[in-house]
Amino acid sequence: MAKPIMAKATAVWLVDNTTISFKQIADFVGMHELEVQGIADGDVAQGVKGFDPIANNQLTQDEIEAAQGNPLHKLQLKFNAAAQGEEKRRGPRYTPLSKRQDRPASILWLVKFHPELSDGQISKLVGTTKPTIQAIRERTHWNIANIQPIDPVALGLCKQSELDAAVQKAAAKKAADAPVMSDDERRKLVSTEQSLGMEAEPKIPTAIEGLETFTLAGDGDEQPEVEESGDFADADSFFNLPDGPVDDDEDSKESDPRS
Repeated sequence: MAKPIMAKATAVWLVDNTTISFKQIADFVGMHELEVQGIADGDVAQGVKGFDPIANNQLTQDEIEAAQGNPLHKLQLKFNAAAQGEEKRRGPRYTPLSKRQDRPASILWLVKFHPELSDGQISKLVGTTKPTIQAIRERTHWNIANIQPIDPVALGLCKQSELDAAVQKAAAKKAADAPVMSDDERRKLVSTEQSLGMEAEPKIPTAIEGLETFTLAGDGDEQPEVEESGDFADADSFFNLPDGPVDDDEDSKESDPRS
């Protein structure tokens, strides 16, 4: 339901000039019933001047009288034909003159800490143009050396809820456009506790990678049996000396009596 302009000032006027219940006034102006009661007690809206909804074409006298006669009657905002068919203003939001000098600092902050935001989203958040955003992205802005990144919420250029909504929308779009992850990439997304508890997979050195199944023999050939080693209990069997005649030189040495 549409709400009146200057809601708190309208509530002050209705409390001071009518006998409409606090619940009816709260529903009409979009406030809490206890807040309207605080206005009547003087604890809320001190110093706020009442805003006459009848003189400002928001309520009729008949509507106020109907609400005073029936506590269950809900006040209805007066129909204003001139307000029908109005289109929402498009383009970058209006930025006060006192804050326009802070826009480059907020753009640099958004570009640095939220690179997923598009130029159009940044333009709507801080009320700037795409060429200015592009110049700051490429660091070709004339004053880039003196610009320090500052949060646009802290500068009052946008609301935190608006920034969060833009970031969530950009993140969702980036996730939808991202390629499908492979199995190895999914394994990297496990938690730290899981990754610490996983056993290390054995790795084959790169130099012999692919040779783990290589064999010299064919698949159907049997491996040659290795002969059992002989008995090397004595020196002759260890050196495996051949059986045969002794050399002539050794025979001559044995036959020579002078040796």
